[in-house]
Amino acid sequence: MSGEDEELERIRQQKMAELQARAAEEQARRQRELERAAFMRAILTPDARQRLNNLKLVRPEIAERVETYLMQAAQTGQINTPIDDDTLKLLLDRIIPKKRETKIERRSTGYL
Repeated sequence: MSGEDEELERIRQQKMAELQARAAEEQARRQRELERAAFMRAILTPDARQRLNNLKLVRPEIAERVETYLMQAAQTGQINTPIDDDTLKLLLDRIIPKKRETKIERRSTGYL
């Protein structure tokens, strides 16, 4: 083999290793998502699960924080399962940051 052929082979092997590593990471991520979804099915009522899924569509970062909290709390026995929709609403009220209301007043100067 010439030097160029060896270099090309080395690059191919490096790219193949990168692709395999990416595929393994993706597989592990999918597996974690499936485990998380199964855990949520076990601790949430259908209505609460639907509310959490709706939240995932709008605010995925908040939904992930809620799921993480629920998993930790359920595993340590801090909450009673199954969690219904009303309990989830209370939890979301505590976790979701409150919006600040901005009020704009328009004042007339009295000039026409």
